[in-house]
Amino acid sequence: MDWDLAQLRALDAVVGHGTFDAAARALHVTPSAVSQRIKALEAQAGRVLVRRSKPVAATEDGRELLRLAREVSLLVAEAEVALAGTGGSDRSEGAAPRVVLPVAINADSLATWAVPALAGLGDGVYVDVRREDQDHSVELLRDGEVMAAITTQARAVQGCTVTTLGAMRYLPAASPAFARRWFGSRTAPDVTPDALAGAPVVVYDRKDDLQDRYLRRQTRRRIDPPRHHVPGSTAFAQAVRLGLGWGMLPEQQATELVARGDLVVLDEAGADDVRLHWQQWRVRSSALDVLAASVRETAARSLRPPR
Repeated sequence: MDWDLAQLRALDAVVGHGTFDAAARALHVTPSAVSQRIKALEAQAGRVLVRRSKPVAATEDGRELLRLAREVSLLVAEAEVALAGTGGSDRSEGAAPRVVLPVAINADSLATWAVPALAGLGDGVYVDVRREDQDHSVELLRDGEVMAAITTQARAVQGCTVTTLGAMRYLPAASPAFARRWFGSRTAPDVTPDALAGAPVVVYDRKDDLQDRYLRRQTRRRIDPPRHHVPGSTAFAQAVRLGLGWGMLPEQQATELVARGDLVVLDEAGADDVRLHWQQWRVRSSALDVLAASVRETAARSLRPPR
C-alpha cells in the first residue's frame, strides 16, 4: 500500500495527544481535517484504527500502523534536521525541525543513573520519557508508544533489538529506630518470618513486586504485612528513612544513607540484583543509535556487571 504521510501523522497525533482537537493544534490544521485523514486512513486499511474514547486509543490494528507512523515520522524528522544543518532546508518560517525520541525508563533508573545518559544528543534531538516499571515497559514497546525502553525483559520484542545493560542491586533497608522496634536491633536485625509479617513495608506502587519477592524468599510463605504505597523514587527513599516501613532501596541510594547513619541494611544476604536490558526499535535512526550508545556507556559505569 502507498501510505499517506499526512494521514499517518494524524494517527500519531491523535493517539499521542488523546483528542482530535489536541491533535489538530499540534498539526496546525482543523479538527475536521484530522478526522478526515483518520477516516481516509481507516478506509485504506479496511478496518477501524482508533477508538473514539477519552482519551482516544489505538485499536489492535491501529497499533500496527501507529508504529509505522512513528518510524516514518522519526526518519522524516531526522532528514529535516540533517538538511537544516547543511543549509539544504528553507526554514525561514516556522519552528526549527526536531527529532523526538519517546522512551520508557523506570523510576529508580531515572533517580540514580539514567538521566546523564540522556544528555549530549545534539541539537534538534529531544527525549520524551515515559516513567514505567521495568517489568512492564515492554508493553509500551509492543503498543508503539515508545521507541526504546529499559526493561527486565531479556527476550526481544518483535521488531526490536535487545542489549544487556547490567544489574541494579536492591537492599532491604530501614531506619535504625524501625529496625530496633520491629527486628530487635539496629546493628544486627533479626529478620524472621514472624517479624516480617507484622512490620510495615513501603511499596512504590501496585506494580512493584520487589518487596513481595523478598518476603517470598525470606519466609517461604504468603504473608501480607501492612503497607504504605509511595509512588516516587525520592519520596520512597524518604519514607523508608523516616520510618514508615522497610523497603528495597537501590544500592546507589542506600549506600550514602547508610554511611550517614540514616538507614541500616536489614539483611545483606537479601540483596536482589535486577538485570536491566535496553530494547529499541530495529530502525535505521542515527539519533536512536546515539541515545542507545550513551545509555550503554552510562550503564557500564553505574550498574553491576551482568552475571
